Amino acid sequence: MSVIDAFLDALWLEQGASDHTLAAYRRDLTAWQSHLESHGEALLAPPPERLSEWLASRREEGYQLRSNARLLSTLRSFYRWGRLNNQVTSDPLTDIKLPRVIPGLPNTLEEDEVERLLLAPDTDTPLGVRDRAMLELLYACGLRVSELVGLTGDAVNLRQNVVRVRGKGDKDRLVPMGEEAADWIAHYMETARLALMSDPTRPALFPGRGDKAMTRQTFWHRIKVHAITAGITRPLSPHTLRHAFATHLLNHGANLRVVQLLLGHSDLSTTQIYTHVAQARLESLHAEHHPRG
Repeated sequence: MSVIDAFLDALWLEQGASDHTLAAYRRDLTAWQSHLESHGEALLAPPPERLSEWLASRREEGYQLRSNARLLSTLRSFYRWGRLNNQVTSDPLTDIKLPRVIPGLPNTLEEDEVERLLLAPDTDTPLGVRDRAMLELLYACGLRVSELVGLTGDAVNLRQNVVRVRGKGDKDRLVPMGEEAADWIAHYMETARLALMSDPTRPALFPGRGDKAMTRQTFWHRIKVHAITAGITRPLSPHTLRHAFATHLLNHGANLRVVQLLLGHSDLSTTQIYTHVAQARLESLHAEHHPRG
């Protein structure tokens, strides 16, 4: 087993890192190893100056500050693990500081735009009912797209109107759905799901092809189709409705820590970006409507 594989196994066993996280770590470490080997150097004993040189060359190649910050975070975790497990004798990143990355404000939607998006699917068809139920649930619960498509039928409790969500690190959380989303999920499960699946006993709540769970890419394509129908022209991202969920809650007076729990953020600082979005919205409204704005 390579040292990279050993490190990734440790991340999975000790922290429950997701497949997506492990794949990103592997890409970063493999790129760094290849760069070192091109200079006849080893992953476990890089010269102190090599990383600074590589980061400078990456910036010249067009890599963004955020990309280099993520790369440094990966390497820092790797060499810290290496020291604890006697793989390296010293940390080559000791004198290198992580660049400060100022987070950009996330793309979000106004409440009327969300309403138009939710109304866009043709609910006279099974596919339209499925898409409407997915959009309602995505917005009502602030789910990540990967969490949404990964839901199973038994994750939904229609008696208590909650959904059990498996988030990052395989951590579960219970999120209230609200009556509107619960009604659409109930309608979907009683009608469209049975029509769309050849074997309704399969676990996927929202099927794609072959009764398997829909992929993130397929659902994202569906969102873009419905956005066109709704006349939404602003750029969207896979997290747009999740961002709208958090921003609209804060706009209506929700507590930041409650939003943190609903989103499944382990660190409150991750959630605080939405306070900036809410503040930006208030400033925009003031400038637009105040006589001295």
